[in-house]
Amino acid sequence: MVTDKPAGLLCVPGRGPDKQDCLAARVQALYPDAMVVHRLDMATSGLCVMARGAEAQRRLSMAFAARDVAKCYEAVAQGHLAAPQSEDGWGTIDLPLIPDWPNRPLSKVDRVNGKPSITRWRVLAHDLAAQTTRLALEPVTGRSHQLRLHLQALGHPLLGDALYAPAAVLALAPRLLLHATTLSLTHPLNGQRMSFHSPAPF
Repeated sequence: MVTDKPAGLLCVPGRGPDKQDCLAARVQALYPDAMVVHRLDMATSGLCVMARGAEAQRRLSMAFAARDVAKCYEAVAQGHLAAPQSEDGWGTIDLPLIPDWPNRPLSKVDRVNGKPSITRWRVLAHDLAAQTTRLALEPVTGRSHQLRLHLQALGHPLLGDALYAPAAVLALAPRLLLHATTLSLTHPLNGQRMSFHSPAPF
């Protein structure tokens, strides 16, 4: 199953009775055999996969681990980010990340102890009046908060990012401007390649 998660909804239950409403609970109320395959941050919206049954979950989890699932996000970053000088228009951010344990749930760039983390990015548009850049982002790896951290490290934090943006950039949007727009995967049972799209709501 491919769902379109709204911003502000957890993918799985959190700690405490006020954090039991989540994407998994809502889907499982309709399809009891639905199982979580991957997650989006609570603040991120867009396409999220769940499996119908244990075998489908096992195969889809293997596909994610093997990077056989193509994902693309759309985001709006602060400032004028110049397009990469490459033939295909895509740039690469290669900065290792690690959980920032004293400041959980934050993560941070750590060039010595961090795990390899790679993001491909492309400029979609510039808003000269607002001084922002609309981006397409492809996570090659899937570290926690990877896209948000990588853009912050470039000096262009995402608008509405309550974890990594300075207060002035946080205030520029009522939510985190990050949306999972496209998803391409192989059906775990019949082998058919499938693609899904959800336009960014911002």
